[in-house]
Amino acid sequence: MRLSEFIVLRADQIVDEWEQFAETLTPAADTLNRTQLRDHARSILMAAARDMNTRQSASEQAAKAKGEGPEKTPSLDEAAASHGELRHTVGFDLVQMTSEFRHLRACVIRLWVNSLESPELAYFQDMIRFNEAIDEALAESTAAYAEQVNRSRDIFLAILGHDLRAPLQAVNMSTEMLLRKAQLDDNGLNLVGNIKNGARHMGVMVSDLLEFVRSRLGSSLPIEPKPMNLADAAQAAIDEACAGQPDYHPKLHIHGDTQGQWDRGRIDQLLQNLIGNALQHGQNSQAVTLTLNGMADTVVLSMHNYGTPIPPAAIGTVFDPLVRSASEELGSASTSLGLGLFIVKEVVDAHRGTIEVTSTEADGTTFTVMLPRQP
Repeated sequence: MRLSEFIVLRADQIVDEWEQFAETLTPAADTLNRTQLRDHARSILMAAARDMNTRQSASEQAAKAKGEGPEKTPSLDEAAASHGELRHTVGFDLVQMTSEFRHLRACVIRLWVNSLESPELAYFQDMIRFNEAIDEALAESTAAYAEQVNRSRDIFLAILGHDLRAPLQAVNMSTEMLLRKAQLDDNGLNLVGNIKNGARHMGVMVSDLLEFVRSRLGSSLPIEPKPMNLADAAQAAIDEACAGQPDYHPKLHIHGDTQGQWDRGRIDQLLQNLIGNALQHGQNSQAVTLTLNGMADTVVLSMHNYGTPIPPAAIGTVFDPLVRSASEELGSASTSLGLGLFIVKEVVDAHRGTIEVTSTEADGTTFTVMLPRQP
């Protein structure tokens, strides 16, 4: 009997063994009923049998072994993906889920071989086709499971970032009340200032985290462009940065008209992250410079600092999320999540602008942003 026929004929027995094995995958299986344990086993088996009965050339078989083709089996992929999603939902880990496919493969081959009286060459081809189908199902289940893991993580981070806003607001309000109502000596004022600066840094990190999660969940960065002056926003961002690091004195150079239609809140994020990045990585002895140039239809923003240059190999990934500099990786103190430049790029993209970076030992590091006056 050919393997595809055997699978259809003995599907109930095979699914029973699947269920018995799934029942051993504790603790997740302890709370599942029979239907949940069996899940999509029958659908996967039936789809695999149908796939084995389709014609396949030698070249198509070689390509499929590499995951390159031929066309996948929609019913197999759908059942396998649903299985991966549900196994994640009920608490199976990835190792437990993939072990189900290992057991299914072994079960089918064992039962089928034991039923054979006179093996033929075609039977070995059946086994190859069955293994291909199971591998496809396993790949789809794993991909769907991994996607659910990523989504669950992102939702958790979004909730965490959202819930951190309330205690941060309480800290900020308490420090303001202390400054207004309490009689503090110089030491007390310094301590309150440290609390305010720490809360401000945490607020930036929470904001960056929320924007990162928003992009991961498939939402583009929303903007509400309104008339504003980029020079005013730049000066305000520099003043705020200096409040946290009074020893630094970034310079602002303005040339031409800097009026345009932009989202002030998003532009503030862009400026704060660019300035913060320059102050963090710039040399103390040489000034950080922010230059605005008003062009015909755009305003060009250039953020420049001297310091250790960005390695050429890292230029292409500098705007990727969760990328840290070499010094941070070595354990130096930082208030960064590795999201600042990622947020900058998202803000620029939302305004239909462009951003580039150049970095050398001699010329320093320059981030150049071109913002259309009307995105």
